[in-house]
Amino acid sequence: MPRQERPGSDGEHLVQQRLGTTKRADRFYGDQVLDHLNVRMQEFVARQEMFFLSTADRHGECDATFRAGPPGFVQVLDARTLVYPEYRGNGVMASVGNISENPRLGILMVDFTRDRIGLHVNGRARVVMDEDMRRQHPGLPVDPVPGRRAQLWVTVEVEEAYIHCAKHIPHLQKVPAQQRGARAWGTDDAKRKGGDFFGAAAEADQRPPFRRSERRNEHLRGGLHEDTDDAVYQEASPVHGGGPVHGGGPVHGSGPVPGSGTPAAASRVGPAYPDASRGPGRDDFVEELNAEFLDRVERVLARAQPRRPTEDGPEFRGWFDRRDG
Repeated sequence: MPRQERPGSDGEHLVQQRLGTTKRADRFYGDQVLDHLNVRMQEFVARQEMFFLSTADRHGECDATFRAGPPGFVQVLDARTLVYPEYRGNGVMASVGNISENPRLGILMVDFTRDRIGLHVNGRARVVMDEDMRRQHPGLPVDPVPGRRAQLWVTVEVEEAYIHCAKHIPHLQKVPAQQRGARAWGTDDAKRKGGDFFGAAAEADQRPPFRRSERRNEHLRGGLHEDTDDAVYQEASPVHGGGPVHGGGPVHGSGPVPGSGTPAAASRVGPAYPDASRGPGRDDFVEELNAEFLDRVERVLARAQPRRPTEDGPEFRGWFDRRDG
């Protein structure tokens, strides 16, 4: 993938301009944002035991979740590809379902115990059945713990990789195994999984039927004319493949799913991205942001104060040196 001249979204560029951080952001983009995993990043990924995952469906409805496993459960196939397993869970399949509609995802890995540093990975994903993944990559590990046997794998095509500095990352210590007891991997015992910790089940009979807001994409569509048809938001690229997962969303193996693309207003479509031809380009997107939307943004930002110029400390420079990739 060709390197984008200036990473980031139009929204973040607008905020940078308003708050006077454009030069600092450009230094960060230039020094830290890669379109691949360099050697130190690959080593970092290989020893992680957890990460945070963000996905969104085709309407822009977001989901944030957590994934964990033994060191190496996230596999680096090459500098631009990593894969992670989907273990047995509560059956909701929220993340995989989102990926079936919108292949964009974000991953944040944080090392709280050793290096106290983080790594962001953004890219495009596709879902692969376990047997298909192992035929392609027979060297993938097989975990003996029943709860850690992959049903599916998610393959991530890396588009952005960059550091999350240690400034606000707490330094944690692992509790010895004899103190924390056995881990309930794969259990279906409700109490061992946490039970009704937040009391939600106890309120089930008192709640009205759950309905998503009918004003979906208000944050994405605020700058467009109210009579814009939803079809406009389905012009971006569809998911890789389209076969069913136990009757669920499409996965790698079949054709594209018509109309199941990324929201055009939410995706980064521009000359540097391979799917730019499938949706409006960057210039077209900017032109669609009308004065009403920009005025609203300006009113919000007017209440913010620009940061004073500060010297960038050298403490975290060189963690993931872009030149060693």
